Amino acid sequence: MTLRALLYRRPTEPQAIEVVCDGAVHLVRLRRHRQARRYTLRVVAVTREAVLTMPPRGSFREAREFAERHGAWIAARLDRLPRPAPFEHGSEIPLRGVVHAIAHRRGARGTVWSEIDRDGRRQLCVNGDAAHVARRITDYLKREAKRDLEAAVSRYADRLGVTVRRISIRDQVSRWGSCSTSGALSFSWRLVLAPRFVLEYLAAHEVAHLLEMNHSVRFWRLLGRICPDMERAKAWLDVRGTELHRYGMARDGFGAAKRRRRTLPPPYAPLRAGERRVAAQRLKRGARSAK
Repeated sequence: MTLRALLYRRPTEPQAIEVVCDGAVHLVRLRRHRQARRYTLRVVAVTREAVLTMPPRGSFREAREFAERHGAWIAARLDRLPRPAPFEHGSEIPLRGVVHAIAHRRGARGTVWSEIDRDGRRQLCVNGDAAHVARRITDYLKREAKRDLEAAVSRYADRLGVTVRRISIRDQVSRWGSCSTSGALSFSWRLVLAPRFVLEYLAAHEVAHLLEMNHSVRFWRLLGRICPDMERAKAWLDVRGTELHRYGMARDGFGAAKRRRRTLPPPYAPLRAGERRVAAQRLKRGARSAK
């Protein structure tokens, strides 16, 4: 980097700030928006993070002061969110709406399988090292979700006489499913955690979009005809849908409180006032010698 570029570069803003409340440290992500007129704070339940939106001419100092003034509000909102449920031995997770306890069975045959113990409790058993439990559970749930969704989509596609080009399984945050004009459907694998009628509804919903690429009255009428549990599933997602995102999440995810202070990754630090003066003097001397 040349001296001139070093002198006139724009400072890189931090991506987040730390807010301390009652001894706990919360990370707040910064987001600058060109249409924002003031500083605003919100807590995103799905990602479990606090987000501070800044106006175009807002400063980092003002953003920090704003976040610190609302530290108690941030802490209260984050504390009300459902607790993370990591995929580890002893954790309980729903599979098709039925609670299963994760049981680490190192040395047993198989990879991931379900069984019922002597007390009649359902278990999701995992073989291998403890470090691989979370990944193996996630892979298993994705496979089960793909199998269930492919079967449901096939039934609804046959019923409506449409062709599905491709089905993909992802971990979508903003939506449970999507449909492209090319006939490709995409779903969140977390639907396999919900009761079966919820997964069936989402499969029917996206297949119906192959005939009605909108949310018009005709679309909802068509969907209601092929999916009698539509209203029940919509109500379930409105009340319980956000909770599905807590499964598999680490306990110290972004936005979670930490009693031990953490250090944020430093941005590419701008020049301090003294360094700017030295750089300016060097630049001036270089210009004189070039004459």
